[in-house]
Amino acid sequence: MPSQTGPEPKQNPEPPPVVEHLSGAHELLNALRKRIGEHPELAQAITKLETALSMLTVKTGGML
Repeated sequence: MPSQTGPEPKQNPEPPPVVEHLSGAHELLNALRKRIGEHPELAQAITKLETALSMLTVKTGGML
């Protein structure tokens, strides 16, 4: 009896646009933090982006 398997996973899939946007925003906020120094709201925004990226990583099984 032949076993039925699902389709093979893609090798190196393209990251979804949302990942690109989040990564770009994270880089911009970190660059801004380096220019102006620490600021509570800026640190909070960076933390929220890092959390969102982590959640996407978990949801996509690390395929970001």
